[in-house]
Amino acid sequence: MTDHFFDVMKNRRSIYQIGGECTVSDDRLIELVEDAVIYTPTAFHSQSGRVILLLGEHHQTLWDITEDTLRKLVPSQDSFASTEAKLNSFRSGYGTILFFEDQGVVNQLQNQFPLYKEHFPVWSEQASGILQFILWCSLEVEGMGASLQHYNPLIDEAVKSEWKVLDNWKLVAQMPFGTLAAPAEERSFLPLAERVKIIR
Repeated sequence: MTDHFFDVMKNRRSIYQIGGECTVSDDRLIELVEDAVIYTPTAFHSQSGRVILLLGEHHQTLWDITEDTLRKLVPSQDSFASTEAKLNSFRSGYGTILFFEDQGVVNQLQNQFPLYKEHFPVWSEQASGILQFILWCSLEVEGMGASLQHYNPLIDEAVKSEWKVLDNWKLVAQMPFGTLAAPAEERSFLPLAERVKIIR
């Protein structure tokens, strides 16, 4: 079991070319999301993570919103071409997971524990990172590819309006996913001697 966990961790990659199929049922996807939200550790057991799973037309709408938003910021069609290609690769996937952090929970903890006030936003982001990693690995286990995107805060207001998202939910990241349409690019690693110190 330990070997399997590390195999999954090593195999998880940023997959940008994804297909519109899914290797599991929607019910299974929902189960993965719900289990990740329940069991992700959070500081003070705050349970501040929030997730919206977008499937079907809702998945397409997210990337339409993102494209419309970015087009207003890019001066010409020529300079937008590479951005458009990237967005189309996300749009071609099966779905997108939206990650949020409930700022109401963060604010409540800040008021309850003023000694740690400045740390709760940081701990909230750390918890979201764990949740993202768990779901990314869960998709890997099921034979799907995903990547993590950050078009927030540019798309925040449009997303909140489209899906009636509560004001205190802060958008943190977007994870488009689907079947693997192309392998991940090669990656390199910095020497471990520069990153790990063993003291014994």
